[in-house]
Amino acid sequence: MTTAEQAEIILYTHPDCPFSAQAKMHYRRQRVDYTEVDVSKQPGRVPELLELSGGERITPVIVENGTVTIGFQGGF
Repeated sequence: MTTAEQAEIILYTHPDCPFSAQAKMHYRRQRVDYTEVDVSKQPGRVPELLELSGGERITPVIVENGTVTIGFQGGF
C-alpha cells in the first residue's frame, strides 16, 4: 500500500536484464511499492521507455516522483 509519504515508483524492466532483477529485489526488500512495466510483455510501452531514456532501449529505467534514473546502482 502506498502512502502519501511514499514515492510513486515506475520501474521499466526486461526479463533478460540482471539490473532490472536487482532493482526489483531491492524494492521488495525495502518493502517499497512500485509499478513494473515489463517491456517484453508490454511492447506498447516501449515508446515511453525511449522517451525517458533519451532514445536508448535500455533497462531498468526508474521513475520516482517524476525523476528519471537510468540503470540501477551503476549498472544497466
